[in-house]
Amino acid sequence: MITSNDFKTGMSIILDGVIYQVVEFLHVKPGKGSAFVRTKLKNVETGNSMEKTFRAGEKVEQAILDKREMQFLYANGDDYTLMDTETYDQITLTKAQIGNDTTKYLKENANVFVLKHGERIIGIDLPPHVELAVVDTPPSEKGNTASGGTKPATLETGAVVNVPFFVENGTVIRVDTRTNEYLDRV
Repeated sequence: MITSNDFKTGMSIILDGVIYQVVEFLHVKPGKGSAFVRTKLKNVETGNSMEKTFRAGEKVEQAILDKREMQFLYANGDDYTLMDTETYDQITLTKAQIGNDTTKYLKENANVFVLKHGERIIGIDLPPHVELAVVDTPPSEKGNTASGGTKPATLETGAVVNVPFFVENGTVIRVDTRTNEYLDRV
């Protein structure tokens, strides 16, 4: 058990039998009344976010997650096959186990972390950013490139992100997997 005063970004806790990850937290000490901790929590299994306020010092159960590095091998329909990088054991996960938002950045031979709580697999963690090629984006118009702005681009994995006007088909870009935003050209 930990208290709400011990919260850190990325920490996993259990509330009502569900595992959440602390995305943001803020200790608030109002002039009148007792202190509290305002948090933004992400459900590890479904990816849904919620905001919850805890009293300062409130006890919460900490979830101990096992992170195992694995390599994504291939997808077969809604089944995704991964291989343990140490033991070379292969496991197959469904799209529901991985999460729909996560699968759009999975590229063959990419390393990811599989999260387990006990013996149950609850999801995967992507690296903070991935490098993917642009497959389809509208052509830039002359004069638009210097003025800024964005246009949609479809990446090799099927993900759609907004990119600056100067990005063309075939360009390899870096994308932040947490915010779904274009970072830079590679």
